[in-house]
Amino acid sequence: MSPFLVKATDNNGIDAEQAREAVRTLLRYMGENPDRDGLMETPDRVCRAWIEMTEGYRVDAEKILSTTFEGSSDEMVVLKDIEFTSCCEHHLLTFGGKAHVAYLPSQGRIVGLSKLARIVDAFAQRLQVQERMTQQIADAVKTHLQPHGVAVVIEGQHSCMCVRGIKKQGATMVTSSLHGVFRDNAATRAEFMSLIGRRD
Repeated sequence: MSPFLVKATDNNGIDAEQAREAVRTLLRYMGENPDRDGLMETPDRVCRAWIEMTEGYRVDAEKILSTTFEGSSDEMVVLKDIEFTSCCEHHLLTFGGKAHVAYLPSQGRIVGLSKLARIVDAFAQRLQVQERMTQQIADAVKTHLQPHGVAVVIEGQHSCMCVRGIKKQGATMVTSSLHGVFRDNAATRAEFMSLIGRRD
């Protein structure tokens, strides 16, 4: 078990069999027969997949960022192109893409780069909207590292736009959350945008 996982709740009183029956009901609603050969194990697979895909609810963001190191750097730290997959809370369809996270250390306190990737996953692996996810990542870094500034940019492609509704393939949604010097200092903001390959 990951050291960052928190104890699971009682799942609001819903047991595994009730969850599997809900999937069987949905299959019947679609016009399918959940008892046919190819679908008999589907309810169990779906429930296990959803538990895995929403692991972020059971991850402690504070614990991830609690281990820091002394360093002499006062320069920008950037981890870009962090791949993620999340799930749109409106249609329960996936969206994914890349996250770029940066911070300017305060008093030389730095965090292992893998922790920034874990923070992205902690919030991506929940039912989400991209705008909120972007803000949650930035707020976690700001709260627990207390840097001079933090910047998060997320580029996502949403299957709810590709497989239903307007059905536009390849459209990318870009969201950002900038705090401290990244918001207040145009040169710092421009440097970050340049490093991740975007224009300010």
